[in-house]
Amino acid sequence: MRSTERDDRANSVLGRAFTLLTAFRPGDGAVSISEMSRRTGIAKPTAHRILHQLREWGAVEIGDDGVRVGMGLFELGQLARRPRDLRDAATPFLTDLFGATGETVHLAVADGVEVVYVAKLEGRRGPAVGSRVGGRMPAYCTGVGKALLAHAPPDQLRGVLAQGLVRRTPRTVVAPGLLTKELERIRRQGYAEEHEESTPGIACVAAPVLDADGAAVAAVSITGQVHRIDTARLAPAVRTAALGISRSLGARDAP
Repeated sequence: MRSTERDDRANSVLGRAFTLLTAFRPGDGAVSISEMSRRTGIAKPTAHRILHQLREWGAVEIGDDGVRVGMGLFELGQLARRPRDLRDAATPFLTDLFGATGETVHLAVADGVEVVYVAKLEGRRGPAVGSRVGGRMPAYCTGVGKALLAHAPPDQLRGVLAQGLVRRTPRTVVAPGLLTKELERIRRQGYAEEHEESTPGIACVAAPVLDADGAAVAAVSITGQVHRIDTARLAPAVRTAALGISRSLGARDAP
């Protein structure tokens, strides 16, 4: 999409409404309209008008302390069938993986050049991992992202490379050729590893959940402190969980 088309979309009434909704951040309670205007660059009178219209549809709640996400958005989100069906199929396998390791377990899907976490079981040991359900991370520097990219159509990888590989830590792979070679290796071995590429002190091993055509529909991972977890040793358990989810999804899709 050309930049002028993106600008036109963002400047439409619908675009500005979505821009305001995406101004909410993890941990936010109520956010003042002035702050939402500052975060989005939308003029305060315009933000005020649009937010009050969104309140009529239940998308936000407006009180004396500011604006909150409304129950209408929560209800609408529950209608997103793909993440819900995927979570239902994956939950027993994620629970087993968590119980066996005690480490943080993720389930993620691809969305453009990013991954979106659709399930997370927080590990009992080590520092909290800064991911959250519904949160996003770049695909190129995360274990789940690389597991997905290794089995993605070529145009998806081209999109990631075209956007640029930003160095998030000293260990982030930012050379397109090196990333491409790594994805080839991941495809052969069946799992991806990440060692402090997205977050200092964190390591991860991930495996793709594949459909009947071999396309990755999701990825499962174990994440923990880089000096504590042995990603190669944990890889078979992650692959087994991913395979179980793959088979479960296939059984559910069968007539």
